[in-house]
Amino acid sequence: MAQEAVGRPPEETLSLWKREQALLKARVVDQDTEAWQRDPAFAGLQRVGGVDVSFVKGDSVSACASLVVLSYPELEVLYEDSRLVHLTAPYLSGFLAFREVPFLVGAVQRLQEKEPSLMPQVLLVDGNGVLHPRGFGVACHLGVLTDLPCVGVAKKLLQVDGLEKDALHRDQIRLLRAGGDSFPLKGSSGAVLGRALRSHDRSTKPLYVSVGHKMSLEAAVRLTHSCCRFRVPEPVRQADIRSRDYIRKTLGSPRPPAPGQERKAQRPKVWPKGGPEEPPGEGKTPEAHSPGLRTHPEAPDLGAQEQ
Repeated sequence: MAQEAVGRPPEETLSLWKREQALLKARVVDQDTEAWQRDPAFAGLQRVGGVDVSFVKGDSVSACASLVVLSYPELEVLYEDSRLVHLTAPYLSGFLAFREVPFLVGAVQRLQEKEPSLMPQVLLVDGNGVLHPRGFGVACHLGVLTDLPCVGVAKKLLQVDGLEKDALHRDQIRLLRAGGDSFPLKGSSGAVLGRALRSHDRSTKPLYVSVGHKMSLEAAVRLTHSCCRFRVPEPVRQADIRSRDYIRKTLGSPRPPAPGQERKAQRPKVWPKGGPEEPPGEGKTPEAHSPGLRTHPEAPDLGAQEQ
Protein backbone atom coordinates (compact mmCIF):
# COMPACT_ATOMS: atom_id res chain seq x y z
CA MET A 1 0.00 0.00 0.00
CA ALA A 2 1.32 3.43 -0.89
CA GLN A 3 2.42 5.55 2.02
CA GLU A 4 2.04 9.28 2.38
CA ALA A 5 4.50 11.64 4.02
CA VAL A 6 3.44 13.91 6.82
CA GLY A 7 1.70 17.14 5.88
CA ARG A 8 3.01 20.67 5.89
CA PRO A 9 5.22 21.34 8.92
CA PRO A 10 4.01 23.87 11.50
CA GLU A 11 5.11 27.47 11.09
CA GLU A 12 7.60 27.21 13.95
CA THR A 13 9.37 24.38 12.10
CA LEU A 14 9.53 26.46 8.92
CA SER A 15 10.97 29.34 10.92
CA LEU A 16 13.65 27.04 12.32
CA TRP A 17 14.44 25.75 8.84
CA LYS A 18 14.76 29.29 7.49
CA ARG A 19 17.03 30.20 10.38
CA GLU A 20 19.22 27.16 9.75
CA GLN A 21 19.45 28.02 6.05
CA ALA A 22 20.52 31.56 6.92
CA LEU A 23 23.19 30.34 9.35
CA LEU A 24 24.59 27.77 6.93
CA LYS A 25 24.44 30.20 4.02
CA ALA A 26 27.04 32.35 5.78
CA ARG A 27 29.50 29.47 5.34
CA VAL A 28 29.06 29.14 1.56
CA VAL A 29 32.21 29.80 -0.47
CA ASP A 30 31.46 30.86 -4.05
CA GLN A 31 35.05 30.93 -5.28
CA ASP A 32 37.48 28.26 -6.47
CA THR A 33 39.29 26.62 -3.57
CA GLU A 34 41.29 23.89 -5.35
CA ALA A 35 44.09 24.17 -7.90
CA TRP A 36 42.37 21.80 -10.33
CA GLN A 37 39.37 24.13 -10.54
CA ARG A 38 41.53 26.87 -12.03
CA ASP A 39 43.20 24.61 -14.59
CA PRO A 40 41.65 24.82 -18.10
CA ALA A 41 41.68 21.00 -18.39
CA PHE A 42 40.95 20.36 -14.69
CA ALA A 43 44.37 18.76 -14.27
CA GLY A 44 44.46 17.05 -10.88
CA LEU A 45 40.75 16.18 -10.85
CA GLN A 46 40.39 12.40 -10.64
CA ARG A 47 37.03 11.67 -8.97
CA VAL A 48 33.63 13.29 -9.51
CA GLY A 49 30.59 12.35 -7.44
CA GLY A 50 26.88 12.47 -8.19
CA VAL A 51 23.85 12.06 -5.93
CA ASP A 52 20.19 11.28 -6.51
CA VAL A 53 17.07 10.37 -4.55
CA SER A 54 14.43 8.36 -6.44
CA PHE A 55 10.90 7.53 -5.34
CA VAL A 56 8.28 4.90 -6.03
CA LYS A 57 5.22 6.31 -7.77
CA GLY A 58 2.38 6.74 -5.32
CA ASP A 59 4.66 6.44 -2.28
CA SER A 60 6.04 9.71 -0.95
CA VAL A 61 7.76 8.11 2.05
CA SER A 62 9.94 5.31 0.68
CA ALA A 63 12.89 6.29 -1.50
CA CYS A 64 16.34 5.24 -2.61
CA ALA A 65 19.28 7.55 -1.93
CA SER A 66 22.31 6.96 -4.15
CA LEU A 67 25.85 8.23 -4.29
CA VAL A 68 28.18 7.35 -7.16
CA VAL A 69 31.80 8.27 -7.75
CA LEU A 70 33.16 8.38 -11.30
CA SER A 71 36.69 8.60 -12.59
CA TYR A 72 37.60 11.81 -14.36
CA PRO A 73 37.91 12.39 -17.26
CA GLU A 74 36.94 8.79 -18.20
CA LEU A 75 33.57 9.01 -16.37
CA GLU A 76 33.59 5.34 -15.40
CA VAL A 77 31.86 4.31 -12.17
CA LEU A 78 34.32 3.53 -9.36
CA TYR A 79 31.90 3.31 -6.43
CA GLU A 80 28.20 3.26 -5.69
CA ASP A 81 26.08 3.24 -2.56
CA SER A 82 22.31 2.76 -2.89
CA ARG A 83 20.11 2.50 0.18
CA LEU A 84 16.39 2.47 0.89
CA VAL A 85 15.39 5.32 3.18
CA HIS A 86 12.23 6.40 4.98
CA LEU A 87 11.46 10.09 4.55
CA THR A 88 10.05 11.99 7.50
CA ALA A 89 9.78 15.48 5.99
CA PRO A 90 7.30 16.34 3.22
CA TYR A 91 8.24 17.90 -0.09
CA LEU A 92 7.98 21.63 0.46
CA SER A 93 9.00 24.24 -2.06
CA GLY A 94 12.28 25.86 -1.01
CA PHE A 95 13.08 23.25 1.66
CA LEU A 96 14.06 20.17 -0.36
CA ALA A 97 17.32 19.83 1.57
CA PHE A 98 15.56 19.02 4.83
CA ARG A 99 13.87 16.10 3.09
CA GLU A 100 16.84 14.60 1.24
CA VAL A 101 20.21 15.94 2.39
CA PRO A 102 20.48 13.92 5.65
CA PHE A 103 20.51 10.69 3.64
CA LEU A 104 23.03 12.05 1.14
CA VAL A 105 25.31 13.23 3.93
CA GLY A 106 25.05 9.72 5.40
CA ALA A 107 26.16 8.21 2.09
CA VAL A 108 29.19 10.51 1.96
CA GLN A 109 30.08 9.62 5.55
CA ARG A 110 29.89 5.88 4.79
CA LEU A 111 32.22 6.37 1.85
CA GLN A 112 34.66 8.32 4.01
CA GLU A 113 34.68 5.49 6.55
CA LYS A 114 34.89 2.55 4.12
CA GLU A 115 36.77 3.80 1.06
CA PRO A 116 38.41 7.15 1.87
CA SER A 117 40.66 6.86 -1.18
CA LEU A 118 37.54 7.11 -3.37
CA MET A 119 36.14 10.29 -1.83
CA PRO A 120 34.96 12.60 -4.63
CA GLN A 121 36.73 15.89 -5.13
CA VAL A 122 33.45 17.50 -6.16
CA LEU A 123 29.76 16.57 -6.06
CA LEU A 124 27.22 17.29 -8.80
CA VAL A 125 23.72 17.65 -7.39
CA ASP A 126 20.37 17.38 -9.17
CA GLY A 127 19.00 20.68 -7.87
CA ASN A 128 19.93 24.29 -7.27
CA GLY A 129 22.66 26.01 -5.32
CA VAL A 130 22.54 29.78 -4.80
CA LEU A 131 19.76 29.92 -7.41
CA HIS A 132 17.14 29.71 -4.67
CA PRO A 133 14.62 32.01 -2.94
CA ARG A 134 16.95 32.42 0.03
CA GLY A 135 20.19 31.79 -1.86
CA PHE A 136 20.73 28.40 -0.25
CA GLY A 137 19.48 25.43 -2.24
CA VAL A 138 20.14 21.73 -1.83
CA ALA A 139 23.59 21.89 -3.49
CA CYS A 140 24.71 24.57 -1.02
CA HIS A 141 23.27 22.65 1.93
CA LEU A 142 25.02 19.41 0.96
CA GLY A 143 28.28 21.21 0.22
CA VAL A 144 28.44 23.03 3.55
CA LEU A 145 27.57 19.92 5.59
CA THR A 146 30.10 17.70 3.79
CA ASP A 147 32.70 20.45 3.21
CA LEU A 148 32.98 19.28 -0.40
CA PRO A 149 32.86 21.43 -3.53
CA CYS A 150 29.32 21.14 -4.89
CA VAL A 151 27.59 22.21 -8.10
CA GLY A 152 23.84 22.63 -8.54
CA VAL A 153 22.54 21.29 -11.86
CA ALA A 154 18.80 21.78 -12.41
CA LYS A 155 16.75 20.78 -15.43
CA LYS A 156 14.17 23.54 -14.96
CA LEU A 157 14.51 27.25 -14.35
CA LEU A 158 13.72 28.30 -10.81
CA GLN A 159 11.91 31.60 -11.24
CA VAL A 160 13.27 33.76 -8.43
CA ASP A 161 14.58 37.34 -8.24
CA GLY A 162 12.71 38.31 -11.39
CA LEU A 163 13.97 35.41 -13.50
CA GLU A 164 11.24 34.22 -15.83
CA LYS A 165 10.91 31.65 -18.56
CA ASP A 166 9.50 34.32 -20.87
CA ALA A 167 9.97 35.16 -24.55
CA LEU A 168 13.35 36.80 -23.90
CA HIS A 169 14.56 33.72 -22.03
CA ARG A 170 13.41 31.44 -24.85
CA ASP A 171 15.18 33.65 -27.39
CA GLN A 172 18.40 33.38 -25.39
CA ILE A 173 18.06 29.60 -25.37
CA ARG A 174 17.71 29.54 -29.14
CA LEU A 175 21.02 31.41 -29.42
CA LEU A 176 22.85 28.55 -27.68
CA ARG A 177 24.21 26.90 -30.81
CA ALA A 178 26.58 24.22 -29.49
CA GLY A 179 27.42 22.25 -26.39
CA GLY A 180 29.22 24.49 -23.92
CA ASP A 181 27.39 27.68 -24.91
CA SER A 182 25.75 29.45 -21.98
CA PHE A 183 24.28 32.74 -20.83
CA PRO A 184 24.05 34.34 -17.36
CA LEU A 185 20.95 34.19 -15.20
CA LYS A 186 20.89 37.74 -13.89
CA GLY A 187 18.16 38.56 -11.40
CA SER A 188 16.38 41.85 -10.81
CA SER A 189 18.76 42.48 -7.92
CA GLY A 190 21.65 42.54 -10.38
CA ALA A 191 23.14 39.33 -9.00
CA VAL A 192 24.16 36.55 -11.40
CA LEU A 193 22.56 33.49 -9.82
CA GLY A 194 23.75 30.92 -12.34
CA ARG A 195 24.06 30.19 -16.04
CA ALA A 196 21.84 28.43 -18.56
CA LEU A 197 24.05 25.86 -20.29
CA ARG A 198 23.58 23.91 -23.49
CA SER A 199 25.24 20.80 -22.18
CA HIS A 200 25.47 18.76 -25.38
CA ASP A 201 25.37 19.40 -29.12
CA ARG A 202 22.34 17.11 -29.47
CA SER A 203 20.40 18.64 -26.59
CA THR A 204 18.32 21.76 -27.14
CA LYS A 205 17.04 22.02 -23.56
CA PRO A 206 19.48 23.85 -21.29
CA LEU A 207 20.62 22.97 -17.81
CA TYR A 208 20.63 25.60 -15.08
CA VAL A 209 23.98 25.54 -13.30
CA SER A 210 24.59 27.37 -10.03
CA VAL A 211 27.26 27.48 -7.36
CA GLY A 212 26.78 25.08 -4.48
CA HIS A 213 29.95 25.44 -2.42
CA LYS A 214 33.71 25.94 -2.79
CA MET A 215 33.67 26.49 -6.56
CA SER A 216 33.21 29.45 -8.88
CA LEU A 217 30.33 29.64 -11.33
CA GLU A 218 32.72 29.69 -14.29
CA ALA A 219 34.43 26.47 -13.17
CA ALA A 220 31.08 24.88 -12.29
CA VAL A 221 29.76 25.47 -15.81
CA ARG A 222 32.93 24.13 -17.45
CA LEU A 223 32.92 21.04 -15.26
CA THR A 224 29.24 20.33 -15.87
CA HIS A 225 29.75 20.52 -19.63
CA SER A 226 32.83 18.29 -19.50
CA CYS A 227 30.82 15.61 -17.66
CA CYS A 228 27.99 15.46 -20.21
CA ARG A 229 27.76 12.54 -22.62
CA PHE A 230 24.08 13.39 -22.88
CA ARG A 231 22.02 16.29 -21.57
CA VAL A 232 22.42 15.39 -17.88
CA PRO A 233 25.98 15.19 -16.48
CA GLU A 234 27.13 11.60 -16.13
CA PRO A 235 27.60 11.56 -12.32
CA VAL A 236 23.98 12.64 -11.77
CA ARG A 237 22.72 10.40 -14.57
CA GLN A 238 24.47 7.34 -13.17
CA ALA A 239 23.18 8.01 -9.65
CA ASP A 240 19.68 8.27 -11.11
CA ILE A 241 20.02 5.07 -13.16
CA ARG A 242 21.35 3.08 -10.23
CA SER A 243 18.84 4.33 -7.68
CA ARG A 244 15.98 3.46 -10.03
CA ASP A 245 17.53 0.10 -10.82
CA TYR A 246 17.78 -0.67 -7.11
CA ILE A 247 14.10 0.18 -6.60
CA ARG A 248 13.11 -2.04 -9.52
CA LYS A 249 15.15 -4.95 -8.19
CA THR A 250 13.78 -4.47 -4.68
CA LEU A 251 10.16 -4.29 -5.80
CA GLY A 252 10.67 -7.33 -8.01
CA SER A 253 11.99 -9.49 -5.18
CA PRO A 254 9.69 -11.77 -3.11
CA ARG A 255 10.01 -9.46 -0.15
CA PRO A 256 11.74 -6.15 0.54
CA PRO A 257 15.11 -6.28 2.29
CA ALA A 258 15.00 -6.18 6.06
CA PRO A 259 16.49 -3.14 7.81
CA GLY A 260 20.25 -3.32 7.66
CA GLN A 261 20.22 -5.46 4.51
CA GLU A 262 20.32 -2.56 2.11
CA ARG A 263 22.65 -2.76 -0.84
CA LYS A 264 26.11 -2.34 0.59
CA ALA A 265 28.52 0.24 -0.73
CA GLN A 266 30.74 -1.43 -3.24
CA ARG A 267 33.05 -1.10 -6.16
CA PRO A 268 30.62 -2.26 -8.84
CA LYS A 269 31.30 -3.92 -12.11
CA VAL A 270 31.53 -0.99 -14.46
CA TRP A 271 28.65 -0.93 -16.89
CA PRO A 272 29.28 -0.19 -20.55
CA LYS A 273 29.96 3.41 -21.39
CA GLY A 274 26.86 5.46 -20.65
CA GLY A 275 25.36 2.87 -18.30
CA PRO A 276 23.15 -0.17 -18.88
CA GLU A 277 20.55 1.70 -20.85
CA GLU A 278 21.46 4.50 -23.21
CA PRO A 279 18.77 7.18 -23.26
CA PRO A 280 17.20 7.74 -26.66
CA GLY A 281 17.06 10.96 -28.61
CA GLU A 282 18.83 13.97 -27.19
CA GLY A 283 20.05 12.50 -23.96
CA LYS A 284 16.85 11.95 -22.01
CA THR A 285 17.28 10.71 -18.47
CA PRO A 286 16.12 7.19 -17.55
CA GLU A 287 12.69 8.57 -16.60
CA ALA A 288 11.61 7.60 -20.10
CA HIS A 289 12.31 3.96 -19.22
CA SER A 290 10.82 4.02 -15.72
CA PRO A 291 7.10 4.88 -15.74
CA GLY A 292 6.71 3.76 -12.14
CA LEU A 293 9.44 6.00 -10.74
CA ARG A 294 9.91 9.70 -10.29
CA THR A 295 12.30 11.98 -8.52
CA HIS A 296 10.15 14.33 -6.41
CA PRO A 297 6.71 12.80 -5.91
CA GLU A 298 4.79 15.88 -4.82
CA ALA A 299 6.64 18.38 -6.97
CA PRO A 300 4.46 20.00 -9.65
CA ASP A 301 5.75 19.95 -13.19
CA LEU A 302 6.56 23.65 -13.16
CA GLY A 303 9.61 25.64 -14.10
CA ALA A 304 9.22 27.60 -10.88
CA GLN A 305 9.75 24.60 -8.62
CA GLU A 306 11.93 25.61 -5.69
CA GLN A 307 14.74 23.48 -4.35
